[in-house]
Amino acid sequence: MRITIIAGARPNFIKIAPIIKAIQKAIQDNQNISFRLVHTGQHYDYKMSGSFFEQLGIPTPDVNLECGGGTQAEQTASIMINFEKELINNPTDLVLVVGDVTSTMACAITAKKCGIKVAHVEAGIRSKDRTMPEEINRLVTDSISDYFFTTTENASSQLIKEDIPKQNIFFVGNTMIDTLMSQLKNFQKPPFWKEIQLEKNKYWLLTLHRPSNVDNETHFAILIQAIIKNSNDLPIVFPVHPRTKLMLEKLNLNSKNMHLIDPLSYLEFNYLVKNSLAVITDSGGITEETTIMGVPCMTLRDSTERPETVTIGTNELLGTNPDSLKPYMQKALQGNWKKGNIPDLWDGKTSERIVTTLLNLEI
Repeated sequence: MRITIIAGARPNFIKIAPIIKAIQKAIQDNQNISFRLVHTGQHYDYKMSGSFFEQLGIPTPDVNLECGGGTQAEQTASIMINFEKELINNPTDLVLVVGDVTSTMACAITAKKCGIKVAHVEAGIRSKDRTMPEEINRLVTDSISDYFFTTTENASSQLIKEDIPKQNIFFVGNTMIDTLMSQLKNFQKPPFWKEIQLEKNKYWLLTLHRPSNVDNETHFAILIQAIIKNSNDLPIVFPVHPRTKLMLEKLNLNSKNMHLIDPLSYLEFNYLVKNSLAVITDSGGITEETTIMGVPCMTLRDSTERPETVTIGTNELLGTNPDSLKPYMQKALQGNWKKGNIPDLWDGKTSERIVTTLLNLEI
């Protein structure tokens, strides 16, 4: 079986790393499987791309389609055009896509138009918010895929509601957690740790990048001011997404306890997560990592495609109203945060289950 694996953006790299390792082990065991790694180039900043390949032991991609930049429509078109050429020149039996970024959807569409079967890892998750580009990517990808690997039973149930045949749905767990568990011992203290005098459990970690939080100047300013006001003067470490940095500079938002830093590598960022008092974010993937590490997490969104991080884990969904922050930040400061548990099959063995399933498919 020949498999083409797609990686395009930061979350993809984290999810494909353990799958590749599981395939490499199967190859060593003389199983009938091989892979070709295609990097679409959707993310091309070193900190958001290159360092992840190095730190997570991902092999050098067989090809980089170099489709970074442009609007979402332009990027989608560029990926489809270049990936079609890739498939023509390098035939495959199956295209494996992960997550919900532009590359996921674009490559799934292209593969299906070329008559190639598609497997979607992390299928079935839904925020029910179609203003999110990721939700559109999920819906389109799942509507045309052939095989579906889910992170939770809830995601599997969602696919069944969408009339996906049960025999094509495989509840396997979360590959992102495979990577996290394998790398816990390798986390790296960032070089600025001593410089800004950080201490374990005595700083906030903040990440914001969604348009609903950062594109409206007034809302963004009030949100940042609320975080600063309720921080109890503890350091706020803010790895700044490029789109967010532009807004911060425009509004001249700063505080003596807010530290703006460049995007971090995987090992450095998760060191900060693990040792923080709490994480304030609008990311989905980070809520999974905080759940595994038992770190309090506040999500500044009105919906989440990962409800298990709230119902089972350490995440709380606050909405986008800045006034909602105060009671939750106080709860974290007082040490009264819920304990949380680990969702089923988030055990570090998901990738092994995926590869075993692939080897048993008749493709």
